[in-house]
Amino acid sequence: MTNKYDVVIVGAGFTGLTAGYMLSKQGYKVRVLESDRSPGGLAGTFEFSDGVQLEKFYHHWFNNDKFVPALVQELGMQGDVITLPTKTGMYFNGRMWRLSSPMDLLRFSALSLFDRIRLGLVVLQVRRVKDWHAIEHLSIREWLESLCGEKVYKVVWEPLVNSKFSKYAESVNAVWMWKKLVLRGSTRNDKGGEELAYFKGGFGRLAQAMVTSIRAAGGLVTFNEKVTGVRADGARIAALQTADGEVEGRQFLFTPAFPIIADMFQQVGAADWLARMRRVKYLGNMCLVLRLQHSLSDTYWLNVNDPGFPFVGVIEHTNFDSTDNYKGHHIAFLSRYLATDDPIWSYGDEQYVDFAFQALKRMFPAIERSWIVEHRVWRAEYAQPVTERGFSSYVPPTETPFANGFIATMAQIYPEDRGTNYAIREGRAVAQRIASQLKA
Repeated sequence: MTNKYDVVIVGAGFTGLTAGYMLSKQGYKVRVLESDRSPGGLAGTFEFSDGVQLEKFYHHWFNNDKFVPALVQELGMQGDVITLPTKTGMYFNGRMWRLSSPMDLLRFSALSLFDRIRLGLVVLQVRRVKDWHAIEHLSIREWLESLCGEKVYKVVWEPLVNSKFSKYAESVNAVWMWKKLVLRGSTRNDKGGEELAYFKGGFGRLAQAMVTSIRAAGGLVTFNEKVTGVRADGARIAALQTADGEVEGRQFLFTPAFPIIADMFQQVGAADWLARMRRVKYLGNMCLVLRLQHSLSDTYWLNVNDPGFPFVGVIEHTNFDSTDNYKGHHIAFLSRYLATDDPIWSYGDEQYVDFAFQALKRMFPAIERSWIVEHRVWRAEYAQPVTERGFSSYVPPTETPFANGFIATMAQIYPEDRGTNYAIREGRAVAQRIASQLKA
């Protein structure tokens, strides 16, 4: 069976769906193919056994994001966005520290007063960096130690960087941390606290709204459909190959991780381009979602600076969104970034829950296994691009060797880190480029 479309998009994450939504609104016939069984990508949702819906991986928006609110308003769903102050903290040396405001920082006696002041000044110092290329040759450690000293880095930053980037911790360039600090510093309210936004019912509802819009415009979005290869005709892509046959198109957009795209193109040549695609490294993520009878703490985002704790953080979602939306239960996410050759990656779900519970018991001695009402373990093989030194010099561009093929992935959002807001931005941008090609 052969189908022909104006635009064929691989991936129903927020980049692919946004592009499809924008193009279908302009009257183009759009086809979106997604290998997963639901839309949203890393922002996709699932249902517990009683129908309670939630993200597979924790999500929120920042109050200064622009592209998410614009999309929500276009879809007529602006009443479903809630903005709330959040409580953030740090677990260090056997106790929890509140770190939601400047006063909390001054009380952080794990550092000397001098080092607390140095830590507080970091946000001001990072804002002075106007050209991120100037620090791209430095690792995170090299850059931050020059700003706040070895002691502050060891206590505050090193455990987080090690947990986030695993065996690549010393390879990631300083731009990643610079952008994070600039962004977080600009999300404070007039009292110095942080405010974040959430979409009622989960981000999957927003993804599904785009699917509905594409279909209403005459497009087709299919799930459980894997692209197995590409058929090229000289310098142009002719069709995508799937188990159900070929899908022909005038223009093509690929949004999965680079290694997945490279596998699709493996039989069509362009060896140098494929090698560049495979040059970008990724880390996987295992995210444990716990539905609990009782709360762990009153903190939403708890960074874990204890080197012996196997998770980058404990995110208690119901300290942000109300327990009323989860039938009175408390929701916690435990996130671990790791290479897929790490033995823990191969743990079965129950084995992983046992592993996680032992760590939680050390941090929250009151917790009992009976608190766990339900759980899910989610894995994403390509969850985090590793932006090494000089990343901008080797990351593949949006263009491909094929005149009618484009790539828009989370690794290309750089210097920003992955995020729904930027995925929507990139989806809009690439849709404009594709529309220009179609009109030419």
